[in-house]
Amino acid sequence: MDRVRTRYAPSPTGHLHIGGARTALFSYLHARHHGGDFIVRIEDTDTERNVPGADEKQMTMLKWLGIRWDESVDIGGPYGPYRCLERMGFYNRYIEQLLQEGKAYLSYSTQEEREKERQEQLARGEVPKYSGWDRELTAEQRARFEAEGRVPSVRFRVPEGKTIVIEDEIRGTVKFDSDGIGDFVIRRPDGRPTYNFAVVVDDALMKITHVLRGEEHLSNTPKQIMVYEALGFKPPVFAHIPLILNSEGKKMSKRDETIIQFIDQYKELGYLPEAIVNFLALLGWAPEGEEEMFTQQELINLFTLDRVSKAPAVFDAGKLKWMNGQYIKKAPLERIVELAIPYLEKAGRIQTPLAEEQKDWVTRLVALYQEQLEYIAQIVELTDLFFQTEVRYSDQVKEILREEQVPAVLEAFSRQVEQQKSFEPDDIKQMFKRVQKDTGYRGKKLFMPVRAAVTGVDHGPDLRESLALIGRDQVLKRLRAAIDNL
Repeated sequence: MDRVRTRYAPSPTGHLHIGGARTALFSYLHARHHGGDFIVRIEDTDTERNVPGADEKQMTMLKWLGIRWDESVDIGGPYGPYRCLERMGFYNRYIEQLLQEGKAYLSYSTQEEREKERQEQLARGEVPKYSGWDRELTAEQRARFEAEGRVPSVRFRVPEGKTIVIEDEIRGTVKFDSDGIGDFVIRRPDGRPTYNFAVVVDDALMKITHVLRGEEHLSNTPKQIMVYEALGFKPPVFAHIPLILNSEGKKMSKRDETIIQFIDQYKELGYLPEAIVNFLALLGWAPEGEEEMFTQQELINLFTLDRVSKAPAVFDAGKLKWMNGQYIKKAPLERIVELAIPYLEKAGRIQTPLAEEQKDWVTRLVALYQEQLEYIAQIVELTDLFFQTEVRYSDQVKEILREEQVPAVLEAFSRQVEQQKSFEPDDIKQMFKRVQKDTGYRGKKLFMPVRAAVTGVDHGPDLRESLALIGRDQVLKRLRAAIDNL
C-alpha cells in the first residue's frame, strides 16, 4: 500500500474559514492516523481574487490550531514548488501532451458566442453545456480567428457516451454521464490553467493518495477523473465530506452575519485552539461512544473515514461556546491569566508590564471567573464591577437595598471596614461574624445587602475574595454611597 499523502489546498483569497479549517483538519487527521504525510499547497491561479498575504495568514491560523504539515511553501519538500503559479511549466507540458494526442483542442469561442449558445439551450429546455462547435477547426479557420484578434483557450475533449464512476469513501458509488458535461476549459486565454486541470496535475505529481474535500466539489470530480485518465495518472481516493449548515438548516454562507465564520475571529475573542479543533472534528465525524472531548492525539488515533457522515453537519455556535468554556475550566490558571491580560489592558483596566503585586491581583481576579468564562474576552465585561468608580444598581438590586435590615447591616459592616487594616478574605470572614453578632442577621439577610451595595449585582463569585480585590478604601466608599442613598 502506498504511503498515505493528503493535502489542503487553499486559495489565498481571504481568511481561514470554518469550512476550510475543517477540511484541513480532516485531511491532517487522516494522514496522521495512517502515519502518512500532510501537505499544504497554495492554489493561487485565480489571480483576480488573490489577496496579498492571505496565504501566510491562513497558514498562521492553521499553526495556531495545532495543524502541522510536512511539505509546503514555507518548508519546501520533494514535490515542490507548492504554489501553483510557480508550477506553470508542469501544466503547460501536460496541456501540450493532450493537444498532441487530440484529447484537447484550441477553442476560439468568444464570451458573447458562449452566452448566446447558453440562452438558446435554455430556451430549448436543455441543460447548458459547451457544444464543441470548434473542435475540428482547420488551419485556415484558426488563422482567420487569430487575425480577428481572438486568443484561444484550451478545452478538454470530453469523451461521448461515457459513464464516469467515482467510488467515494463517504458517499459510495457515484455515477456521472459524460454527455451532460461538455468540453471544459483547461487553460485560459491568458495562459493560466483552470482549477480542474491544475489540481489533477498537482495531486498526481505530488503523489496525493487521498483527497478529502467539501461535498460541493463532488460535481468537479468527473472532469478531474477524465483528466487523470487522459494523462495516464492513477486517481486518488476521494472522500467528500458533508456540508456545514447554519442553525436554520441552510448552507453556511460567508455572508451570513449570524455566525462567526473565520478562525482568526475566534482567536481574537479568546477561544482556545484545542476547543475549536475538538468542535470542528465533530462537524460531520462521530467517534464510537458518547465522549465528546478529545485531545488532538486522541482524534488522530480515532479518526477514520467510515465514521464521517453523509448528512450535513449543523454549526451550533452555542455548543462551541460551551465546549470552549470546558477547556478554559480545565486549563492551568497561569495560561488563562496570560490570555486575559491583553483584553484587560485594551479595555484600559490595567497597564503592562505588571509589577509583581499587580500580577498577583490580576491572577486572583481571573481565578474568580475562570469557571464562568466561555471565551477569554468576556473577562472585561465580567470584571467590570471591580473597576467602577460609581456603582450602578439594577432594579433588582434596588429592591434588595430596600429591605428593612439593610441600613443596620451596612452601617455595622462599614464600621468593621473602618476599623480593619488587613483586608484579606480571612479578615473579611471575621468581620461578617462580628456583624452577625452585632445585628442578629445571618445568611442572605447579611451577605446580600453588602454584595448589592458594593458590587451592584445580586449574585457573583466568592464575596470575601471579591471584596478583598476591590480593596478596603473602595469598599468603604461604596458602602457610604449606598447608605447615603437609602
